[in-house]
Amino acid sequence: MDLGLGGRRVIVTGGSKGIGFAIAETMLAEGAAAAICSRHADELEQAVQRLSQRGKVFSQVCDVTQPDQVQDFITAAVEFMGGLEVLVNNAGRAHPGTFATLTDQDFRDDLDVKLFSQIRCSRAALPHLRAASEAAIININAIYGRQPDPSFFATTVDRAACLALSKAQAMEFGPDGVRVNSVNIGFVRTPQWENIHQHRAPELSESEFLARTAAGEVPLGRFGEPEEVAGLVAFLAGPRASYITGASIDVAGGMGRYV
Repeated sequence: MDLGLGGRRVIVTGGSKGIGFAIAETMLAEGAAAAICSRHADELEQAVQRLSQRGKVFSQVCDVTQPDQVQDFITAAVEFMGGLEVLVNNAGRAHPGTFATLTDQDFRDDLDVKLFSQIRCSRAALPHLRAASEAAIININAIYGRQPDPSFFATTVDRAACLALSKAQAMEFGPDGVRVNSVNIGFVRTPQWENIHQHRAPELSESEFLARTAAGEVPLGRFGEPEEVAGLVAFLAGPRASYITGASIDVAGGMGRYV
């Protein structure tokens, strides 16, 4: 199926690995140009070496918690690609912890890298998206924004705010032709889970840890793969999703226990 992404210009934050890398790779495979950012220059260089085999790609080191760096990255990416139709707000990181163990600074840091990164990147990209004939923002969130988990207390609180942001953006930006949707992940195999594995059960092998974690939470009985998230994001970015905005869609193997 042709998703109609040929010639589109796409920005993916946190695009050097995991879900962000898979999204950028899928966009390039569909004929789009892509720009990615990461805080780590070495990871970014390795990602670009692989992605450039697929198509036109731009990269720049950028910490999405720093407004000046965000603005510089968006400006440079748009100049390189000649415009912008799609912004994927993917940057973020897992920060396990309960209410009792998380400090004020932990909450601030988590809010900054999740909610405020989406705000900053959307603000910087919006003038360019409004100038496009058809544009989209896809915010990568988590099902914990709808299904609280006290062991990921900060994520639960902050992702709920991110879901509200996506809905409000869709309402405000719709008249300008900018669609906004949220893709909510459950357990997806990414480098972040290596840290969680070491934090929770270092005595288990990675495969054992992932299998046990999924068994009690995921009806499909396994972790998802980044490519399974990327497929939905690519669909939402293109013209086949032209009447979808304000939606909140899970990619979680049935994990969300809500209607």
